[in-house]
Amino acid sequence: MTEVPLSIVEAAEEIRGGTRTATDLVTTVLARADAYDDTIGSYLARFDEQALAAAALADRELASGTDRGPLHGIPLGVKDIIAVAEGPTTANSLVLDPRWGAGRDAPVITRLRRAGAVITGKVTTMEFAIGAPDPTKPFPLPRNPWDTGTWPGGSSSGTANGVAAGFFLGGLGTDTGASIRLPSAYCGVTGLMPTYGRVPKAGCVPFGFSLDHVGPMARSARDCALLLQAMAGYHPGDPDCADVPVPDFSAGMDAGTLAGIRIGVDRTHHFPDDGDPAVLECFDLAVAELEDLGATVTEVALPNFEEMVAATVVTMLADALAYHRPDIQSRWNDYFVATRRTIAQGALISGADYVQAQRVRQATLPALQSLFGGVDVVAMPTAATGAPPYEVLDAQLGVDSVFRHVHTPYWDAAGNPVVALPMGFTAGGLPVSLQLAGRLFGEMPLLAVADAYQQVTDWHRRLPPLSAVGHGAGR
Repeated sequence: MTEVPLSIVEAAEEIRGGTRTATDLVTTVLARADAYDDTIGSYLARFDEQALAAAALADRELASGTDRGPLHGIPLGVKDIIAVAEGPTTANSLVLDPRWGAGRDAPVITRLRRAGAVITGKVTTMEFAIGAPDPTKPFPLPRNPWDTGTWPGGSSSGTANGVAAGFFLGGLGTDTGASIRLPSAYCGVTGLMPTYGRVPKAGCVPFGFSLDHVGPMARSARDCALLLQAMAGYHPGDPDCADVPVPDFSAGMDAGTLAGIRIGVDRTHHFPDDGDPAVLECFDLAVAELEDLGATVTEVALPNFEEMVAATVVTMLADALAYHRPDIQSRWNDYFVATRRTIAQGALISGADYVQAQRVRQATLPALQSLFGGVDVVAMPTAATGAPPYEVLDAQLGVDSVFRHVHTPYWDAAGNPVVALPMGFTAGGLPVSLQLAGRLFGEMPLLAVADAYQQVTDWHRRLPPLSAVGHGAGR
């Protein structure tokens, strides 16, 4: 058997049905990376020997009657700002002390291993989850499997393009302003930013201390639910981790209807004049699908939209400078151009600016809570375009032009859970993405809505040309 299963759910069924072993699965995805990673640029470090040993252990355990659940034997990639015992955490940078996180697992990795998952390696990110690729540095240049002349998004580039290309079935990303949802959108996969504090971020190199989320990325919302189930829950090593119950995130996924679900649609802030017209077309069709499933749709406007986006930017820049100040002063040239430009902007933010940003966040939360009193989910596009070509992603200016078309930062300041999932393609064949936001700690109903949409559409099952081996054409 040489094909890669389309999802974690399908791979788990094959393993338990006896048509595939974990060892076969891991061998297959590693062979995919052998064949295509020179083009895609996903991996920074591979743990082939350890992954095959973990897969063999999974097979032995399953054969003896020990079943750790649906992630048992499933290969996962890990964004290289999260500590994994097998190898170093570099944050895709020449700057990070190589002793950071050495020889230990972050709590989320410990939990995933306990659930039987197999870690295949560390995957590329934007440097310190900031900025844009820099071809002058000795790191892979991540490419989008749908069109290798385009950017796969950031900062969780390697997780998104690796899932899309079939190098692993799921993985970990982080999100401070866009970094789970944007690469998921550009690469045509599904990514979940959980509620702030739902998943411990200890063992993760920080970007914005009060904004960072660790979350799952995979083929489908159902896959993300399985990953979140293993990852979520209080951890005393993270002061921001919430001590709240962890529900069954897959519950409600087989209802077959969205009757009684109220979906608010925000068109006010998400369709700029220079956006791709395919985004509006696909969005309207996605909303119609949700209505056909029984949901009630109403128009809403997110409170303090521009102010919350600004609060996210101010907070992340100030937090980034606080973390990087000694190194940015002494090792300026070791940083990527876009990274140091971004961090340096933090010096322009005053204490009063930072305080005002936090006041905006606090003032908006009651208004947002009131909005969610009338709707269960808010729907909007993830970005106004498909993936941009590399030639416009100039490290000096192009990053800003790209992020003007990204609709994600609002929710980092709020802390609500948000899932990004494929909803169609541009005329040029690039994926576009639907973004669904839920109430604080409301991942279970949010994922149920996303799953219901994916049960009646197949955008998440479309494969890019590089991933089409054994499955037929992509779009």
